[in-house]
Amino acid sequence: MHIQPWSVEFDDFLHDESRNCGHAETISFPRAEEDVRAVVRELHADAVPITVQGARTGLAAGAVPQGGHVLNLSRMNRCLGLRQDEQSCFFLRVQPGLVLSELRKYLAAKAIPADGWDAASLASLTALAEAPEQMFPTDPTETSATLGGMAACNASGARSYRYGAMREHVTALRLVLADGDVLALRRGACRADGRRLALTTEGGRRIDVALPRYEMPHAKNASGYFVADDMDAVDLVIGSDGTLGIITELELALMPAPAVTWGVSCFFAEEGQAAAATVAAREHMHHVAALEYFDPSALDVLRRARATGSAFAALPELPASFGCCLFVELQAASEEETMEDVERLGRLVEEAGGDAGASWVARTAVDRETLRFFRHAVPESVNMLIDERRRTEPAITKLGSDMSVPNDRLADVMALYRSTLAEAGLESAAWGHIGNNHLHVNILPRTSGEFAQGKELFRRWAHEVTAMGGAVSAEHGVGKIKRDFLEIMYGEEAIAQMARLKLAFDPAAQLGRGNLMPAPLPPDIGDSPQCHDKRDRRCADDPACAPVAKEVRA
Repeated sequence: MHIQPWSVEFDDFLHDESRNCGHAETISFPRAEEDVRAVVRELHADAVPITVQGARTGLAAGAVPQGGHVLNLSRMNRCLGLRQDEQSCFFLRVQPGLVLSELRKYLAAKAIPADGWDAASLASLTALAEAPEQMFPTDPTETSATLGGMAACNASGARSYRYGAMREHVTALRLVLADGDVLALRRGACRADGRRLALTTEGGRRIDVALPRYEMPHAKNASGYFVADDMDAVDLVIGSDGTLGIITELELALMPAPAVTWGVSCFFAEEGQAAAATVAAREHMHHVAALEYFDPSALDVLRRARATGSAFAALPELPASFGCCLFVELQAASEEETMEDVERLGRLVEEAGGDAGASWVARTAVDRETLRFFRHAVPESVNMLIDERRRTEPAITKLGSDMSVPNDRLADVMALYRSTLAEAGLESAAWGHIGNNHLHVNILPRTSGEFAQGKELFRRWAHEVTAMGGAVSAEHGVGKIKRDFLEIMYGEEAIAQMARLKLAFDPAAQLGRGNLMPAPLPPDIGDSPQCHDKRDRRCADDPACAPVAKEVRA
């Protein structure tokens, strides 16, 4: 029997890293696509809600169940095959439960488990062993994330400055629908016609859907369904937060690992100096993979953590003159190229008002690990602080923002954060991907009143960031926590269009209930009018055309 009734031994699966907790009645741990199909077929007749989980490292509560069944994919963690194209690029097929850190180990060792692979895949594996080391570039902070979960929220991380988010590196996928049917999608094989998309499942069912008409922001974005004129069908699934189907297989594009990777931590007395250095680095640096920022409060968190001893005693000492930090990761083909960029960066730091001589340069693997520990200690220390406060105020959690703006609004959004936090008198710490104008501003409430005040401030930021042309979620997905922000960003009618799209794939709204949009959906949402794309000849003369978010038997 695949499905198990709930018991206390499964209670850990009721929450994710958002610190939110839900409830469920049953759980399953499939190991293969056929197991997934068997589970969803059994649940489909009664329209049981299904929440898909990976490693539960998400921060938007997308994996937190609101009743029904938990489908945990962590045991679907195999590598399924490898191919090499005419340009000698490698493409690896994996199950969704494979953890990113494991994939990195396999690639670094050129030793990918190949049980059950066919002859063509084994031949490609031999070629991989003889080729330069390959990497998968998407790098969320939590390397215990599963690849399926990363696809579900379009994860990115620090190196998205150079390599983009998860979407750019997925070339094919398999998606099990709520009734157990399957969509097999390969990049380039199925594209929308304007804002109309037609798909055919392996079972012969045709899904004909009008894509939402909102425009995506010109900023780093993981807010709702990806939509664009003539878009690739693969892109719709990436970032859909488990609301359209269950990803059971991914094909990932690999790339050669850089020959040289160095990290440079540059320190400034004032935040404006770090922002100016960021703008200059974007314009003048040639081999930047990541631009990361740590504000004065984040450095103070590290100082306190270091003073407490334990694991954080190994943190490097931060002199009082270090007000904030800009971390720059450089990746190049040679040490000579990298050194040229280090020297160029030093000049930019001095021009921005910093002291290049105070920078830390990590050239060796040991040095890079020290800086990695430094960077990851910030969110870990903040989580420990909030966990301590929850002992007396159990209702509070950390409030972490995930908003981004276009390049020309970086100074504006930083000024917004500073002025409104000071006005509210709330404690905070900010860090994150300043190269993409994407800072994680974390409000650290001490009381339930400050928690409510922080949530209201986030709503204000959502309005302001939207007005700047930005996104309310840049990399963590929307899940359940940020679905109200999605309506602020796109508007009520856009949410209705998203809901009709969902119902075309999942007519009973079983999958990912509460993610992206409210649960339950309004009862008449599937019957609401929705105009076709104006480029569709069937509605060119009929602006009040009939709904098209429907399923038709082929």
